[in-house]
Amino acid sequence: MTLHYPELAARVRSQAVLQPELYGDIDFGRLPYRHTADPEETAALPSWVADREQILGNERIVELVATATMLGDVVADPYASLVGRYGVPGLIGMLRQACREGVDSVPDAPDELRAFIASMEATPDWVDMRLVEEGARQARIPSAFVAPFVIRGVFLGTFINSYAALPMALTGALSGTRAAHRVNETSSFFAVTTMPGALERHGPGFEAAAMVRLMHSMVRFNALKRSDKWDAGIYGVPVPQVDQMPAGLINMYMLAAAVLRRGGTEFNADERAVLEFSRYRCFLLGLPKDLLPTDPQEIVDVFHARGALLRDGFDDATCGALVRSTMAAYVRPGHTPYDRAVEFIEKCWSKVGFVRAFCNGNRAAAAGMGVRLRLLDVAVVGVTAPFILGRNAAVIAASKLPGLRGVCDAYAIRVLKKRLVTYGTPEFTTDASKYPVGHSSDGSGRPLSSARG
Repeated sequence: MTLHYPELAARVRSQAVLQPELYGDIDFGRLPYRHTADPEETAALPSWVADREQILGNERIVELVATATMLGDVVADPYASLVGRYGVPGLIGMLRQACREGVDSVPDAPDELRAFIASMEATPDWVDMRLVEEGARQARIPSAFVAPFVIRGVFLGTFINSYAALPMALTGALSGTRAAHRVNETSSFFAVTTMPGALERHGPGFEAAAMVRLMHSMVRFNALKRSDKWDAGIYGVPVPQVDQMPAGLINMYMLAAAVLRRGGTEFNADERAVLEFSRYRCFLLGLPKDLLPTDPQEIVDVFHARGALLRDGFDDATCGALVRSTMAAYVRPGHTPYDRAVEFIEKCWSKVGFVRAFCNGNRAAAAGMGVRLRLLDVAVVGVTAPFILGRNAAVIAASKLPGLRGVCDAYAIRVLKKRLVTYGTPEFTTDASKYPVGHSSDGSGRPLSSARG
């Protein structure tokens, strides 16, 4: 029984009604094995991050995470389910045209496409687009100068739990060169959305958000309809909204944690602008407002609650393979000495970031997950940090001066444009032919292979 989020619960239940062919076999009244509120079970939240017992005592946030664990995308999923009629290229083509020229420009546009675009056009009352633009201006500085060196490490963090990582593993999209494509697509999305006007109705960020949603919906469709390895009783809904929230708000989690560390309880004006930008970007990605808190403590609580209610599990055949392939991927567009040097430095930063953020500095634990941190990696970060972090800090400081704000913004935009060229043109596709078939459990409700949990 839902007490705190009845509208969100109704949205979850509507999936079986709106798409019985896709979700008819899922019991939305029963939580999957991946979700655990049992204090005796081991969850994904490390004890050094937060107190799980305290989180489990918060009825409201436990309900929020439980409900969002069963939520896909009620408008993008129906559109993706038209793949049998239009094919993936057809769906992509119609969606791109609708984003760029309006849905009425698409000949015989299906109702599912109209509903998809209309949901994105329905900007919530709480959004202040002036504040969104200011937040984007501030966000593009670290996006230009720091993100390229840490995003792979953050990306790796999404693969360290077998229950959350399986959808991506099933796509086969993180092996060989496809791993590099996914890293670059992720980098491109977060970079382009910070550009001036990118999130406006006909901006490139709006379109990129729509394409990301289509990709996630295709993953759901293929996992549920074209792979025998997906067991809804274990994994629930593929790529649920609760798993998309961390990627969408990771920047705000870090800002919120910094606010709390310095004894604050509210964001300052600059941080509030970045929050508005981040929440609106998440709205375009389909996240419900309930997963987009505005208070620093609530943001931290939601992040921690997601881990506290996600069953622990690291399957080397799934998680380890994803981590290793992503770490090994070569993401630069060329193989010049400069490209190779930047690639080497970026991997060092990604390793250090991963070990600190997800392993609390434990190198042995990181090695067990597929990330081997060497002294050379630490040394490279130490040598390059004054330039990478120093330049970022200098541009941020200078941008606060009215006389230099425009100059700094132009500089950041110029660097971001070069980054976007480096990342290449995102494909935002998933290949159904890569989805393996087989059995996902031994009948006990547990995955066949799980090193932990």
